Amino acid sequence: MKKHNFYAGPSIMSQYTIRNTADAVIDFANTGLSILEVSHRSKEFQAVMDEAQALVKELLEVPQGYSVLFLGGGASLQFAMVPYNLLKNKAAYLDTGVWAHKAIKEAKLFGEVDVVASSEDKNYNYIPRDFVIPADADYFHYTTNNTIYGTEIRKDPETPVRLVADMSSDIFSRPVDVARYDLIYAGAQKNLAPAGATIVIVRDDAVQAPCRPIPTMLNYKTHIDKGSMFNTPPVLPIFSALQTLRYYKELGGIKVLEKMDLEKAAMLYEAIDGSRIFQATVPDHEDRSIMNVCFVLKPEYAELEKQFMEFATSKGIVGIKGHRSVGGFRASLYNALPLESVKVLVDAMKEFQDKL
Repeated sequence: MKKHNFYAGPSIMSQYTIRNTADAVIDFANTGLSILEVSHRSKEFQAVMDEAQALVKELLEVPQGYSVLFLGGGASLQFAMVPYNLLKNKAAYLDTGVWAHKAIKEAKLFGEVDVVASSEDKNYNYIPRDFVIPADADYFHYTTNNTIYGTEIRKDPETPVRLVADMSSDIFSRPVDVARYDLIYAGAQKNLAPAGATIVIVRDDAVQAPCRPIPTMLNYKTHIDKGSMFNTPPVLPIFSALQTLRYYKELGGIKVLEKMDLEKAAMLYEAIDGSRIFQATVPDHEDRSIMNVCFVLKPEYAELEKQFMEFATSKGIVGIKGHRSVGGFRASLYNALPLESVKVLVDAMKEFQDKL
């Protein structure tokens, strides 16, 4: 039976990426060696790194004066690296979920943190508005997409200070005005590659003169100067990332991906909103994520949650169990997920409802 993969991360990858990575595991670039064993210092892998960095810049239209880095440690390491490098006196943070909350916790180790707004009061089911970013903050940090709660900020905010964003779960799903940002970071395991690599897009002059001594590995300048080759990079995930980036370019780029993602999300939200047994957990349509659609059974049908999960599984649908802090269901609609899979889920929801 064909599987329809809605896992939140690690998540679905395109067959293009899977096939090309599988081939390279056997023989990488006609070297007679596997990508698993090739030296990261070889000219063949250097070409992979160079092309991957160039394609990120091309697809996201990254302006001059920025570097693209491939680092380890996931977004969780970036929670500490960002303030270590950028927080001199005070930073402003928007609290929209677990990952934003974790970033705030790390930043407090390095200086004052002004949490300008939070949606914790309603279990993070909305995006705060009308908050004020202090003009004396060293930077403003926000999380663009909240995988657990299904909210998303899809417009680059206007800020009076430097801008930093965690785009781990929606990067490459919409155009981004990179020039507004000093730093963007994203774990690869959502829209790009297997877990193990993190993309950082950083404005070079923002990290040239850190305000404190920084350990070599945690200093962005180290990785800029060495082209992400200061230490052994995560070779396999970077190779897979290159395949995905090539695939995105072949499809037509970010605007084409955004159109596809909007279509998938609209189909699923329409089915949820039109259902007599399901309901979305994010009430405001403007705040709803197009990457992670969270929904539950209405209270009078709540006892059927396990039954629907089993029914969905029988249809080849996997990965839709909601996070424990929200419950219900979560369908992650990352770039690699085909429209066909969304149709299968929508049909399963309708069939299950009709049986009641």
